[in-house]
Amino acid sequence: MTPTNSAEQALDEALALVSRTPEGGGTGGAGGGTGGHRASGWQRARDTAAQAGSRVRPRTHRVPLADALGEVLATPLDALTDLPSFDTSAMDGWAVAGPGPWSVRAGGGVLAGSERPEPLTDGEAVRIATGARIPGDASAVIRTEHCREAGTQLFADRPVLTGQDIRPRGQECRSGDLLLPAGSLVTPAVLGLAAAAGYDELTTRPRPRVEILVLGDELLTEGRPHEGLVRDALSPMLGPWMDRLGAEVIGTRRLGDDPAGAAALLEAVTTSTADVLVTTGGTASGPVDHVHPVLRKAGAELLVDGVAVRPGHPMLLARIGSRAADENAENTVRHVVGLPGNPLAAVSGLLTLAEPLLRALAGRRRRPRYTAPVQGDVPGHPYDTRLVPVLLSDEHAVPLRYHGPAMLRGVAAADALAVVPPKGARSGQELEILDLPWASGGCFT
Repeated sequence: MTPTNSAEQALDEALALVSRTPEGGGTGGAGGGTGGHRASGWQRARDTAAQAGSRVRPRTHRVPLADALGEVLATPLDALTDLPSFDTSAMDGWAVAGPGPWSVRAGGGVLAGSERPEPLTDGEAVRIATGARIPGDASAVIRTEHCREAGTQLFADRPVLTGQDIRPRGQECRSGDLLLPAGSLVTPAVLGLAAAAGYDELTTRPRPRVEILVLGDELLTEGRPHEGLVRDALSPMLGPWMDRLGAEVIGTRRLGDDPAGAAALLEAVTTSTADVLVTTGGTASGPVDHVHPVLRKAGAELLVDGVAVRPGHPMLLARIGSRAADENAENTVRHVVGLPGNPLAAVSGLLTLAEPLLRALAGRRRRPRYTAPVQGDVPGHPYDTRLVPVLLSDEHAVPLRYHGPAMLRGVAAADALAVVPPKGARSGQELEILDLPWASGGCFT
């Protein structure tokens, strides 16, 4: 790893002198410090986001199997029939009755999907295909490679056990058995199981609806940066990122920093049909930072107002509308995730607030936490958690360069972000790892 250079370190230390020190040393606690700004510890902020999503009354819908992929079961998946629903052959070979050698039945064999075959008599054999219905009174199936024909006789090359290579009716489940509980993620394998069990539709929790609002007058939508203008790096990134987190993005809009932009932002946060609005930029207290004033006008409740994490500390989470869990009307609660405008700081906000909120709204379980030893010393912020892009090898998390708040070069090459505690980590120290959604299998994990 190339350590943070002296200029970056000096800047962090200077910022620490004027920033708040959250209760709990930067990794927990609700905040406090000096001055009016209250920053949540990093883990506390993630917990708050997850709790906020879990308190919203869930929506459900019934959809065809193909449309349920990536959603969560709202009701248990019960077996509609025995699986298999009849005795079937597990192999291509011969169905036999009684001890051998066996007389080969004349005519064609038994194929999958064919009508019920005639029962076998003792000492009789018939060809059978994998998945075909077992003839009545058959005692075993002999694989093709384990037997030989001689004229009209069939001989086994090894001992034959009663019931071998027969999948008996109900081997996997009986009608009415619980296959999967409510809350299970619908993966491709779940679709296969549901189809095998006879389902055409599933009752699921739909993906949370997200609207993205990119704020700023300095953003270009095409061409090279020039004359104080920069390319909008967030619009191309946030939609696909939200999709990989399991959300349905219903729109992406760009709003200016002028009064018209502030008015459009107020209209959006009060009238949008989205479950979550994600804003970028405008979360600090500069002359054109409209997010806090707009949220106050909208009567929003700030759940997280700043997080003790670098990059990304000005991020926020707010709730608009009733928080009662028993409201009957849809969309009575809307959340706003305010991300900083710098690209890597916005990524930090996505993983800190947006991901746990969206997982909870979708009814998905929180990701299991895991750690990996870091390769090389990692400098830390004096008080705050740091999130550092890393590559994951077989043995280590390897920190990457280019991890400044405005940089995407590091995270574009990364597998994950490592959670570095205040004051840093020594080489070999176990650090919590936050997988990036494309590195961990997307919304099916």
